[in-house]
Amino acid sequence: MDIKLELVTVPVTDVDRAKAFYEQVGFRADHDVTVSEEIRFVQLTPPGSACSIALGRGLTRMAPGSLDNMQVVVGDIEEAYADLKGRGVAVSEIEDLPWGSFVRFSDPDGNRWAVQQTTPRTAASAR
Repeated sequence: MDIKLELVTVPVTDVDRAKAFYEQVGFRADHDVTVSEEIRFVQLTPPGSACSIALGRGLTRMAPGSLDNMQVVVGDIEEAYADLKGRGVAVSEIEDLPWGSFVRFSDPDGNRWAVQQTTPRTAASAR
């Protein structure tokens, strides 16, 4: 039996501000549906991902900004760093660890994301 992660809800205070931020990061807006005054569902998908995130009203009881260390994976951390910087996203410098290379950013509510290249950069390319 396969079990595939499909959707992760990201708790935010301002749906429009969060949607604009994730589009700035490069996520594709798949759905934006207002079901009622209490419920609005926005689904965004990172490029190449089979899993999406959901933002909205009436979707979760989590406190805005309470997600810590959501992680996405890329093939080239330097390319990802340059892309995020070029999009105007406040992103950390590249951090090299034995299990991968990382950059980090937070959305406007403080939900924290890690972008990982699973194969650490070589010492020569890290200079």
